[in-house]
Amino acid sequence: MSRATAPPYGVPREGEGGAVETVGLILHPRRDAKTVVDTIVEWARARGVTVLGLPEEVGRIDCDAVAVGPGPLAERANLLVSLGGDGTMLRTMRLIAGRPTPVLGVNLGRLGFLAEIDAGELPAALSAIETRHYTVEPRMAVRSLLPGAGTVTAFNDIALVRIPGNGLSTVAVSVQGHPFVRYAADAVIVATPTGSTAYSFSAGGPIVSPVVEGFLVVPAAAHSAFSRALMLSADEEVTLELLSAGGRLAVEVDGAIAGHLSQGDRLTVTAVRAAAWVVRLGARTFYDRARRKLRVSGAEAG
Repeated sequence: MSRATAPPYGVPREGEGGAVETVGLILHPRRDAKTVVDTIVEWARARGVTVLGLPEEVGRIDCDAVAVGPGPLAERANLLVSLGGDGTMLRTMRLIAGRPTPVLGVNLGRLGFLAEIDAGELPAALSAIETRHYTVEPRMAVRSLLPGAGTVTAFNDIALVRIPGNGLSTVAVSVQGHPFVRYAADAVIVATPTGSTAYSFSAGGPIVSPVVEGFLVVPAAAHSAFSRALMLSADEEVTLELLSAGGRLAVEVDGAIAGHLSQGDRLTVTAVRAAAWVVRLGARTFYDRARRKLRVSGAEAG
């Protein structure tokens, strides 16, 4: 998506046109979402708003909800509501990657980074959306062409991970075609700013604001002399080449295995600006979430 066609970042939506006429729901596969689903369905029914759901999930929504496939859901919805946790939010963003449809994340479980509100805050959030009292923020993705799997898009990370019994991830890293470093590690992670608090963080990478336009390359449990993370511009591309000293690796996309690479294979990863847009209501910031989730401690301001 070009910057010119993206929604206005950080601008209150009050008074703008384009009221919500169709809302799409994405559900966590196991968590009980009945209460929040009922809240959304009743809100939609009172306003003549169409509710869409995926075929495998629509039975958990309402008899009046319309079952559509992932493509039509992303195409038709004015608003997507993710009901679950960070995994459900990531799945929702991948579903609408490249479209300007805003996503509201509703947390149904443990505290996460990506959901904007908890279930009890949903009525107030729907009211704010109806009256256009909200902002939208862009979320960057990373993308690559994976042999045998086609193009893959991740909002947290793409990681080359060692398979037990197959040796370390021994990877040569080139930026813009220029060789830079070789990592021998349990994994080499290419992470978005959003993903900086996920696998990358556990590997020792920095916390990065989700609105920064750049991405990280981070080794996990590095056995090489150079073990630092790299921060790249969104305009740069990174190529990861499997060296003969390493074993076969799994390629994980947002934590799920998407394929495998063998010696001599290369994977080139690029950033995608504003690949998704998330609803922000101003109740809490990324840094509030980071302090709570990561249990950041330190001196409080006096």
